[in-house]
Parts: sequence; structure tokens; C-alpha cells
Amino acid sequence: MSRAMFEYSKTVLSKVSFDPVLFCKEVQKAVLRLLPYEIEELKLFIRGMIRVNPDLKQCMIYLN
Repeated sequence: MSRAMFEYSKTVLSKVSFDPVLFCKEVQKAVLRLLPYEIEELKLFIRGMIRVNPDLKQCMIYLN
């Protein structure tokens, strides 16, 4: 079940990556729902997205 939530979170984050504010809200939701090792994977995924869209970097504060 949890792995499905991780994949769902990645899908949602990909779809809202055009808006940094909305992206940050979704990052916060994902952090509350995911397991600690999945949060580490999410950090890697988000870092990849930041390379494409640097405006999303402000959301990394929710992952520390």
C-alpha cells in the first residue's frame, strides 16, 4: 500500500510542478504520508525536478 502512495505522490508532484506554491503544499502532504525511506527517495526525485525547474528549490525545506 505504501509503495502505491509513493508512486501517487510522484505523479501528483509531476503534475503540479508548474506552480511552486502548489508544489510545496503537495510536498508537505507527501512527507506526512510516506515512510522515512520513501522520503529519502522522494528527495532524490525532487532534486531531479529542481534541475529542470529551479523555482521548486524552495520546497526542499520541507524535506529536511
